[in-house]
Amino acid sequence: MAEKLFTEFPPVSTEQWDEVIIKDLKGADYEKKLVWKTHEGFPVRPYYRAGNLPDSKTLGEMPGQFPYVRGTKTDNGWLTRQDIDLAMGLEAANAEALDILNKGVESLGFKLSEKKDLSVAEMETLLKGIHVPAVEINFTRCCPRRSQATLDSFIAVVKKQGFKPEDVRASFDFSPLHRLTVKGHFCEDKAYGFLADAVKAVKDFPRVRVIGVQAYDFNNAGSSLVQELAFGAAIGNEYVAKLSELGVEPAETARRIKFTFGISSNYFMEIAKFRAARVVWANIVKAWGVDCECALKMKVHAVTSRWNQTVYDAYVNMLRSTTETMSAAIAGVDSIEVVPFDDAFRAPGEFSNRIARNVQSILKEESHFNNIVDPGAGSYYIEELTQSIIDASWKLFKDVEEKGGYTEAFKAGFVQEQVKAVSDKKDKLLAQRRETLLGTNQYPNFLEKAVDEVTREIVTRDSAPCCCTQEGCEKEQMAEPLRPYRGAQPFEAMRLATDRGDRQPMAFMLTFGNLAMCRARAQFSCNFFAVAGFKVVDNNRFSTIEEGVEAALKAKADIVVACSADDEYLENVPKIAKLMGDKAIVVVAGDPECRPQLEEQGIDHYIHVKCNVLDTLKEYQKALGVKEL
Repeated sequence: MAEKLFTEFPPVSTEQWDEVIIKDLKGADYEKKLVWKTHEGFPVRPYYRAGNLPDSKTLGEMPGQFPYVRGTKTDNGWLTRQDIDLAMGLEAANAEALDILNKGVESLGFKLSEKKDLSVAEMETLLKGIHVPAVEINFTRCCPRRSQATLDSFIAVVKKQGFKPEDVRASFDFSPLHRLTVKGHFCEDKAYGFLADAVKAVKDFPRVRVIGVQAYDFNNAGSSLVQELAFGAAIGNEYVAKLSELGVEPAETARRIKFTFGISSNYFMEIAKFRAARVVWANIVKAWGVDCECALKMKVHAVTSRWNQTVYDAYVNMLRSTTETMSAAIAGVDSIEVVPFDDAFRAPGEFSNRIARNVQSILKEESHFNNIVDPGAGSYYIEELTQSIIDASWKLFKDVEEKGGYTEAFKAGFVQEQVKAVSDKKDKLLAQRRETLLGTNQYPNFLEKAVDEVTREIVTRDSAPCCCTQEGCEKEQMAEPLRPYRGAQPFEAMRLATDRGDRQPMAFMLTFGNLAMCRARAQFSCNFFAVAGFKVVDNNRFSTIEEGVEAALKAKADIVVACSADDEYLENVPKIAKLMGDKAIVVVAGDPECRPQLEEQGIDHYIHVKCNVLDTLKEYQKALGVKEL
C-alpha cells in the first residue's frame, strides 16, 4: 500500500482556508475581489479542492474510454500541420510541400482555388513525390458542388499509386453551414445532397473525412469558447440529421466529420474546452443510437487564434501562439496549425513559417508534451472548468436545438446575437484595458512605426475567410453573417492614423513633487499616449513648475501631462495651465479628489485607469488634427 504523505499534519478545511483569505482581504468583498466571472457565463473561484468535485461524471475515466474526456487515444501524439495556398501554382505548391515535410510537418493543408477544381493530372502534379501513407493530406476551401471533382481526383490518384485505402489519411472540409455562417446564405436545397455524395465517395476509405465543422468561425468573430463548442456541435448534429434523411447512417456521417477549433489565449480554459468538446460530441452521437467507437470519437484540428493576432509588435504573436499551442497539445487534439506571426498583414515567408513549425517541434522534441496523456487530469481546477464548460455548452446546444437546429437559429439571428454580446463585451474590456493585448492596448513599443505592408484595409477590414462562388446557388442572404475580425483592429487603426499623418504629436511628462508618485504616473502616462503612436518625452522630476513648463515649451509639446501626487495638483496644475497658455493641452495624470475644483478653473483633461483608452485617445487625435483612416 502506498504511503500517504503529510499525514503528520492536521487536515485544513475549506472553511479554515476561507477564514484566512477573508482576513487578508481586510473587509473587501470576497466574491467581487476573487471570484472571476468568465465570458462563458459561469464563475471561477480562486481555488478548488476535492470537495468541489463530488458530482463529476468524468473522474476515473481513462484515455480512449467513452466519453473521451481524457482523449480519444491512449497516447498524446498530434500532427504538426502547415497549410499551402495553391494560388502559387501546383508545381510550386508541390515543391513547398516536399520541403516542409523534411522540416517537421506531418500534416499538409492545401488551400484550393476559389473557382477551380483539380483534375487527375493536376492532382498527380500536386502529390508528386509525396508518400501519401506517411502524411495526412487536407484540402480546405471546399464547396460540395465545385470540389467534388477534386475529391474524385484525389481518390483516383491514390488508387492509381496503389496505396491501401486504410492507409490514406485525408480530409476535405465540405461544409455548407460554414458558408451560411460567414456569408449568410448557402444552397439549402442542394448542399446536403452534395454532402451525401461526398460521404458515399469515400466509403472504402475509413480514414478520410469529408465534412468540416469550422467552429473557429465563432472564435474569429470574438465568441466565448462555450459558444464555439456549442454552435460547432450544433452544426455537426445538423449534418448527422440532414444526411440521415438522405439515407446516410448517423455513424457513417459522424465518422466523416472533422472539427476545427480556434485556440484563444485563455490557457486553462482552452485545455478544459477541448476536453469538454469530446464529451459533448460523444454524447450527441450516442443519442443517435451509435455505438461504434470510431464514430463517437471527435476528430479535432486546432488552429491558433487569428482574433488575438496584432500587426503592431507582431513578434508578440509568437508568444501568444506558443501558449495557445501548449494548451491544445496538453488537451490532446489530433493536429495543430500555428498561424505565422505575420499572417495578419502579409503573406508569411520562410522565417515566419519556420518559427510556426518550430513551436510544435520544441513542444514535442524538447518539452515532451507528446509523451504525457492528459496531464491536466485530476487537477481540481481543470476538472471543474471542464465540467462547467460541458454544462454550459450542453445548455446552449439544447437552446439551439429547441429553435429548430443551427440553420433555423442562425436565420432567426440567435447565433449572431449570442456571439455579438460576447464580442462587444470583449471590445469594451480591451478599450478600457481591463483585458490586455500586449503591445497594442498596453505596453506598446514606443519607437515602432507601421511597416509598409500594414494598410488601412488590413486594420479596418473584416477578416472573413475565402469562400467560393457556386453557380446556381441562391445568393440572397438568409441572415446576417458573422463578422470575423481581430480584437486589436480599432487600436491599430488609431495608431496607423498617427503613423500615416503629417507629423507625430508629442506628449511631455511634466513631473514634479512626490518622487514615487510622479515617476509612477509618468510611466503610466507614457504607456497611455504611446498606444496611439504619440511621441512621449519622459522626465525624472523637475525642481520647479517653471522649469518643467520651460522644458515643455522648448520641446514644442502638443500635450503636457502633469504627473505628481493628488495633493500636489490643486495648487500646481492651474499654474501649469496658466504658464502654458494655448501652446499645449494640459492633462492631469490621475483622478484626484480635487478634480471638481480643478474643473472650475478650466482643467478638463484627465487620464487614469478607469478611462476608455480608445475613445480618450481618439479625442486627443481629433483635437490635434490627426485624421481618422
